[in-house]
Amino acid sequence: MNRDIGDLCVLVTGAGRGLGAAIARAFAREGARVAINYRRSGAQAEALASELGPRAAAFQADVTDAAQVAGMVAEIGARLGPPDVVVHNALADFSFDGDARPHLDRLDWAGIEAQTRTAVGGALALIQAVRPHFETQGFGRVVTIGTNLVQNPVVPYHDYTAAKGALLALTRTAAKELGPLGVTVNMVSGGLLRTTDASAATPEAVFDIVAGQTPLGRVTTPAEMADAVLFFASPWARAVTGQNLIVDGGLVFG
Repeated sequence: MNRDIGDLCVLVTGAGRGLGAAIARAFAREGARVAINYRRSGAQAEALASELGPRAAAFQADVTDAAQVAGMVAEIGARLGPPDVVVHNALADFSFDGDARPHLDRLDWAGIEAQTRTAVGGALALIQAVRPHFETQGFGRVVTIGTNLVQNPVVPYHDYTAAKGALLALTRTAAKELGPLGVTVNMVSGGLLRTTDASAATPEAVFDIVAGQTPLGRVTTPAEMADAVLFFASPWARAVTGQNLIVDGGLVFG
């Protein structure tokens, strides 16, 4: 089944600000109905929904709580229609400042667990909540957000990178299981983005270093990464599933 983006209802988690907001704007630009999920960024999410117009609305839920996710999906269905596309962008509290992140001698399991609960647990709760609709209509799109640090772990973001590595594994196993239902599951992995709330703590010198090492000579923006997410929801990606597309200006190959 092929469906244009403008015919779809899209749920973007963690969409009140940063990359999630850029993804929500990209889908709204293409005419989709957009459900803006947030956990604590209520004011930002409501402002974004107002900016995007009547085909967008904000919905509060903690993606680590399966009951909240199920309730949110039901509410979205009542207001905008059931989600046809889920973009799992929600991020546990994290600051991209390598100097402030714990190295292995100070890292504890709680840090890894917190990141994994949001990245993997959230993806699982979302897939379980939307699967009945996907199965009924024989169509669905899931896009997870990863990181190029899995391929190029140059910064000691052990907890964050481990969680995203596990999310990549779930992305691929879910693609295998959901494929017969007409559902594709893919990941878009970025590098350092200029600039989100999470990367605001990154020293300017690091942005300069990354730009200097990148073939395109600049740091990727949230809007550029959002456009790659659109691809996986579009008819042009109908035969693509279980893939991880790295969007970082060519900094990492593979």
